[in-house]
Amino acid sequence: MSIVDQDTICALSTANGMGAIAVIRVSGKDALNITSKFFSKDLNKVDSHTANFGTIRDEVGAIIDEVLVTVLKEGKSFTGENTTEIACHGSVYIQRQILSLLLNNGCRMANPGEFTMRAYFNDRMDLSQAEAIADLISADSKKGHEIAMNQMRGGYSDHIKHLRQRLMDFASLIELELDFSEEDVEFASRTELHELVEELKSHLTELTESFAYGNAIKNGISTVIAGRPNAGKSTLLNALLNEERAIVSDIAGTTRDTIEEQLTIDGVLFKFIDTAGIREASDEIEKIGVERTISEVGKSNVLLYVFDAVEMTPAEVQQDLNKLKREGLSIVLLANKVDQLDGFDDAEYDESYPIIPISAKEKQGMKALKDQLSAEVEKFASESDTIVINARHYEAFSKALEDIHKVEEALEMQIPGDLLAMDIRSAIRHLSSIIGDITEDDLLGNIFANFCIGK
Repeated sequence: MSIVDQDTICALSTANGMGAIAVIRVSGKDALNITSKFFSKDLNKVDSHTANFGTIRDEVGAIIDEVLVTVLKEGKSFTGENTTEIACHGSVYIQRQILSLLLNNGCRMANPGEFTMRAYFNDRMDLSQAEAIADLISADSKKGHEIAMNQMRGGYSDHIKHLRQRLMDFASLIELELDFSEEDVEFASRTELHELVEELKSHLTELTESFAYGNAIKNGISTVIAGRPNAGKSTLLNALLNEERAIVSDIAGTTRDTIEEQLTIDGVLFKFIDTAGIREASDEIEKIGVERTISEVGKSNVLLYVFDAVEMTPAEVQQDLNKLKREGLSIVLLANKVDQLDGFDDAEYDESYPIIPISAKEKQGMKALKDQLSAEVEKFASESDTIVINARHYEAFSKALEDIHKVEEALEMQIPGDLLAMDIRSAIRHLSSIIGDITEDDLLGNIFANFCIGK
């Protein structure tokens, strides 16, 4: 398919298979004409944004189904093109019959993401908003939905466009200076440019730093449950999930491999990973399990370190933490089995980490733990309402930030305008790639290929 193909396209926009209803979307110049050929009304004569009840008949006049056809006319639809959306009964046979009629009368099947791609080319949205649609569809938590929705509704697009335009204005003035180089004139105020550089540095730094949080929200907060054998890790997982997911035994080393489960807390998806106990392994299988524990901790966002408050000393807890801690890892200490104590004193433990007394067996302290997990997530969050969740955007923002640092250095060193303009143009190019003003066709193809067919 050409990146700017203007054929009339069609696709099933609801999930494949049988259901109560199915929706088939048609978009393109001839969408109304083609759909009208086998629908009981001439859709060219109805108003845009109307739902029209009628029948669809095959080539010999036999009724295939009673349907509701929504009409969205050019300039007023999602794609910006004439669009019909045929809501039929969800029989797989009916779906196939209607699609066959469309294909036999001038449509072709849409490629993945082609409806959204057309919306982008028809200026219904910029590229960052188009990509946010895919994130919105795949969002499986309240927070992920909020971030994707914010991005789809504009997010940082307007601000990026404003800052980019100001950079372009400076680049133009600097280019003008080059034409008058012999007269030693300055059209672009270096003071104002320095102020813009500082503003861009602050904004781009905020956006790039938000990616760690955004990416974790998008994919789920990886939360490892670790500790020594018989500390109560598997019991804790069962208590959090409120079901017997992991095998619990008094025999040390029961968990040999990782167990993963998901739980949404305050609108955020957490991916809990129960791991093998940390100790000198007694056999080869357990040794592999311990190695996987260390590996999972190294990849996680949050570590729930569970220890037996009856048996372990603060010094032993610190010894384990020294092995597990790393920069960027949030650690919460869980003093388990406090139901066996008269009281728990946390005075001798490392004050760098929050510590919560729990009884996994009796399900005590679970609310406090969930509240703390929500608090740990907020530590990742940017102070801005705008969160970067798209890896392509993160890379572009990072490269633009590098260019801005170069511009700052050039200003301080009083580098000639032609070299200064090169770095400004590079920053403009990277910012433009985010919203799609300067984007190669093969990149667009890769982006929209990740969409589902009917979108």
